[in-house]
Amino acid sequence: MFSIFVVLNEYFMYQRKIPIDYNCGLTVAMEVFGSKWKFCLLDEISKGIKRPKDLVNAITGITKRVLQNQLKELEFHGLLGKTVYYEVPLRVEYFLTEEGESLMPLISAIDKWGLEFAPQLKNILENQTVEVES
Repeated sequence: MFSIFVVLNEYFMYQRKIPIDYNCGLTVAMEVFGSKWKFCLLDEISKGIKRPKDLVNAITGITKRVLQNQLKELEFHGLLGKTVYYEVPLRVEYFLTEEGESLMPLISAIDKWGLEFAPQLKNILENQTVEVES
């Protein structure tokens, strides 16, 4: 029991207070994808960008620390695999597992929807007003 906690703690750095409802597919999906970067990472890796440095350059706004954590979580959940090349300097490349590959049609559909919705969202955000009570 202790060793399992240590492994999970290494990846997530917190102890879960509310158990996962494994009977709700959306809850399970949000447990795996509940971050704004994971779909982007899977998409970029599917396009052939495999090294952490290249992923940081390809995804606007992601930091190296966040990238490392997200890659660890995706690997932990079985969506990514990692190849380490023991050379100087050390080289690491990520690849989609079969489970990760199975998500690509879903990610493509979400990407398409996002591109279609982008103008509407931009309009909403640019025209938002905040009511202030006096």
